[in-house]
Amino acid sequence: MPLTIKGPRKRTARYLITALCGLLPILLGVVILYMQAQRTLEQSTEQTAVEAVRQFDLMLDNTALAAQALLPLAGNDCDNAAQLALREQVTRRPFVRATTLSWQKTIYCSSLFGDAYVSPVNPDDYVNGRLWLMNGNPVTPDTALLVYRLVDGDKAAFASIDGYHLTNALRLISRYADLVLQVGPNWLGSDGKVHATPPPVFAVAHHQLGSQRYAYSVEAGMPEGEVWRYMEARYPALFSLLVFFGVLAGVLAHWLQKRSSAPTHELQRALGANEFVAYYQPVVRGDTRQWAGCEVLMRWQHPKEGLVRPDLFIPLAEHSGLIVPMTRALMRQVATQLAPHAARLGDNFHVGINITARHCQDLELVQDCREFLAAFKPGQVLLTLELTERELIEPTDVTRQLFQALHELGVLIAIDDFGTGHSSLGYLRNFNVDYLKIDQSFVAMIGVDALSRHILDSIIELSGKLDLGIVAEGVETQEQCDYLAAQGVDFLQGYLFGRPVPFDAFIKSLQ
Repeated sequence: MPLTIKGPRKRTARYLITALCGLLPILLGVVILYMQAQRTLEQSTEQTAVEAVRQFDLMLDNTALAAQALLPLAGNDCDNAAQLALREQVTRRPFVRATTLSWQKTIYCSSLFGDAYVSPVNPDDYVNGRLWLMNGNPVTPDTALLVYRLVDGDKAAFASIDGYHLTNALRLISRYADLVLQVGPNWLGSDGKVHATPPPVFAVAHHQLGSQRYAYSVEAGMPEGEVWRYMEARYPALFSLLVFFGVLAGVLAHWLQKRSSAPTHELQRALGANEFVAYYQPVVRGDTRQWAGCEVLMRWQHPKEGLVRPDLFIPLAEHSGLIVPMTRALMRQVATQLAPHAARLGDNFHVGINITARHCQDLELVQDCREFLAAFKPGQVLLTLELTERELIEPTDVTRQLFQALHELGVLIAIDDFGTGHSSLGYLRNFNVDYLKIDQSFVAMIGVDALSRHILDSIIELSGKLDLGIVAEGVETQEQCDYLAAQGVDFLQGYLFGRPVPFDAFIKSLQ
């Protein structure tokens, strides 16, 4: 049985869709986590830069206080008192490594060497004349120093911060971010070396922040791949959850594909697409062989599979309950097709439509029949509902009310395939029926099997005693036709008179 309008998907396509549905939430989750981790790292580097500036400002505040205290001594002799004052500032001020005095751009007094060290001062080495990040001095040539210079005319006082304190701050302020201290063209990294090259550009979460009080800035950031390392360290549980939801989505997608391909859902789709069409098989009078009416049979015109046999979908439609709306749609289709040609059909043209036990559970069938008959003038058609016996019809108050209302409306009731269903004789006792339809299995045995012929004769005799009309189905040979006519059968139906055909072919045959 066809399952979808395009037919069942191939196994590789189904597996591909399942895999995509499983991977999609994982990929989306990873993207969201990546963006969240990137944002977190950016916030972290911003906070790191703020904390670094705060720490370096604190260090420079101490050096500035030391320089301010020593500036009045500049220009005086480098005697014991002056040297003691220089060393006192080194001792009292945190982070201060050394202090010096200068006069007229020449250092002449030092906390380390007293008056034994004299060196010229180049103001251009200092950013804004105040700060110089230098790569050591003659005492410690490879150790970074940050020198603070305070000037008043020819007088100047210097206080320097050891690179050890600067490097420790760069290393310890953040666990993840790398920090760089930049003063003018020079910068200091966590390796403790001063570089005169352009500062590094960090691939992840690069943030630069300058001090509001001193001429320096810090840059914070992380190397390439740090976002993934951060996610691996911080989000293992979330990754497991993403995999779980991915697997769940894949399983759900696989189940939905199977469910969407279920026959019941395919029937619902076909009903909405008006793929169930009416086929007409003529019914002739037993005595004159003139057309007396037709039986309307449902066929499924599938857009890919073509015409689908009724035995492949009618039982499923009955079981699922879809047979009721399918029959309603069929009746409306038949009324729309036959009504314009009703004048050519002759009076009391029989139109037989099959119903099942599902139709007998409420009174909606009465309204469906009323709408069908309203499409024709009174007396143009006789609507005959043929009870199929694949499901047993219970004799309840509802069914009795239903059949009574149908008879009052002028609708005839026939028992289809009489003698082969659940309880044909019980139907005769419990329901007021008008016709019996002899199953084609009995007709096929005419001239072949004596027992079946006797059963057929008994059914015909029974219908006469109960004053019921009788229709013989499956008439395919002239011998069968002659025998049934001789037995007084009212109506004949079978391939001998015509196969079920679409409406256009039926109207041409009628002409």
